[in-house]
Amino acid sequence: MAIPVVDLAQFSGTPQQKTAFVDALGKAYEEVGFVAVKNHGITDETIQNLYANTKAFFSLPADAKRKYEIPGLAGQRGYTSFGKEHAKGSTAPDLKEFFQFGQTVTDNDPIKAEYPDNVSVAELPDFNTIFRTAYRSFEQSGSQLLQAIALFLGLDQSYFDGHIHNGNSILRAIHYPPIKEEPKSAIRAEQHEDINLITLLIGASADGLEILSRQNEWVPVTSLPEQIVVNVGDMLQRLTNNRLKSTTHRVVNPPRELWGTSRFSIPFFLHPKSNMSLACLPSCIDASHPKAYPDTTAGEYLDERLREIGLKK
Repeated sequence: MAIPVVDLAQFSGTPQQKTAFVDALGKAYEEVGFVAVKNHGITDETIQNLYANTKAFFSLPADAKRKYEIPGLAGQRGYTSFGKEHAKGSTAPDLKEFFQFGQTVTDNDPIKAEYPDNVSVAELPDFNTIFRTAYRSFEQSGSQLLQAIALFLGLDQSYFDGHIHNGNSILRAIHYPPIKEEPKSAIRAEQHEDINLITLLIGASADGLEILSRQNEWVPVTSLPEQIVVNVGDMLQRLTNNRLKSTTHRVVNPPRELWGTSRFSIPFFLHPKSNMSLACLPSCIDASHPKAYPDTTAGEYLDERLREIGLKK
């Protein structure tokens, strides 16, 4: 499936280019929920360093990786071992292990007290520096995309800015190990929707991502090497009273002849601060679209979802 492609450079172009970008992005999120973004501002060097360190970390012995699995953090920082997370509504664990890197507060914002420290990987001295650099790049690109979404929704361009500054975003490095025996029921990642506002994903190391179309058919998603894929999460769908679509997606197992290969994927889950209200925007509610969700905050909703997917008890 050729998902819509947008050019983020247009957002900083002429007024006509900016308007065209906002309209194209908004329409894609109303109809599909996924776009491919070119000129996204995340450098090739950043992406290469990120993947090199991700592969190096997951190549460590199991005992070494487990040192970075921190009890009580619900997987929100450091390592989560294989089979711990499952999709909402599924009991079969996903066939993956992952490492999560979170916000670094540098401006004396009191919200720093809400966030655990990031976990340093002793075996890889550049790991945290590289992840912090990538995190800031994703934040910058995501901020521009949310500014465009705000304009599409008829809001002030800066509507999301204060909510995502020092927000609870997560950079997740995922390893889907080689499949060594017939899977019982799980695939690499069962069908799910993301929790957050938007997700930015640099190209995975192998195929496998599929989205559920409006015709209820699973369709493979691919993007060109210079593009990132950006999809709507449940928080944004909720805020817009279902106007923007949080599309169901999954990661399927490769053909049997490729079972012996790993797959690596690095999504950036852009979250706001915990106190952001997710109450449906009044402009998205009318007689044809009655309010679909009770009021909640981003923090309350995240807590609920972490319990549903097995990361929090």
